[in-house]
Amino acid sequence: MHISEFDYFLPERLIAQHPPTERGASRMLHVDGGALDDLMFADFFDQVQSGDVMVFNDTRVIKARLFGEKASGGQVEALIERVLDDHVALAHVRASKSPKPGTQLTFAGRWQAEMVERVGDLFKLRFLADTPLFDILAESGKLPLPPYIDRGADGEDDERYQTVYAREQGAVAAPTAGLHFTEEMLARLADKGVKLCRVTLHVGAGTFQPVRVDDIHEHKMHSEIYEIPETTRVEIAAARAAGRQVLAVGTTSLRALESAAQSGQLVAGRGETDIFITPGYRFRVVDRLLTNFHLPKSTLLMLVSAFAGMDTIRAAYLHAVAHEYRFFSYGDAMLLEKQRI
Repeated sequence: MHISEFDYFLPERLIAQHPPTERGASRMLHVDGGALDDLMFADFFDQVQSGDVMVFNDTRVIKARLFGEKASGGQVEALIERVLDDHVALAHVRASKSPKPGTQLTFAGRWQAEMVERVGDLFKLRFLADTPLFDILAESGKLPLPPYIDRGADGEDDERYQTVYAREQGAVAAPTAGLHFTEEMLARLADKGVKLCRVTLHVGAGTFQPVRVDDIHEHKMHSEIYEIPETTRVEIAAARAAGRQVLAVGTTSLRALESAAQSGQLVAGRGETDIFITPGYRFRVVDRLLTNFHLPKSTLLMLVSAFAGMDTIRAAYLHAVAHEYRFFSYGDAMLLEKQRI
């Protein structure tokens, strides 16, 4: 398939630069085959039934961006991609000259680190302080907003670029479909009898990586860590047996679930995935998907096209642009029904 099949025109003014005034005050486009319904996110409550399972990604965004300098005085910026242990991480590093193994770096004027080795496009950094790396990031790091938000992170982002249920540290980008939910909405859904389940997938910076090849099947996905709790597997199995539906909140929840079901059955546990979902993929777990709008020519646009159908997604995005929905991380939501084949 050619990358041009996943392009669309988006006026820059529709890219949301800030969250809505109140969490959950977004619009929602319900996409069910050829039917497109303009709703508010508050209407989501009426779209799910008692016994349905909703699966949330409980990853927590870390302040993954560090600024510093080399011993030579040259400026350096590190974006932590994955924390390996209390003192070692894989990172994207920007500098006038890429640091070689053994290079000493100082971040925020106080944290010493050594570049150990290259690991593909990433740099393995060892931090020399006794302070655990997550604590270093919490104290001196900056929140890594997506590249299409043309401003620096501020105090508002510290709260709003985080889901209300975030708990497992490790993501460098938010699972943005979950940003719409309030504690009140979650409580109402639970009271209704909807089963609220969790997975963890630590979103990497590669989620923003553009597809640079004409044939999309030549694209190599970045790898991410995920975990499926046994309680989530059990709830999904029970819903399946009762004829209820499984709704993934966000593409990251969907990718975790589908990655853990490649054998044909959903398997609990921890793993690593570089699953690339494109049209023609057979979904094994997820029936419905709540998501935001995605970048042109992106792997996530390919995923939703696989889920709802290419023609359906094209029509939905044309509708969303014409009706001036807000796009991307701080934008509006879509509720997608899986295409019927």
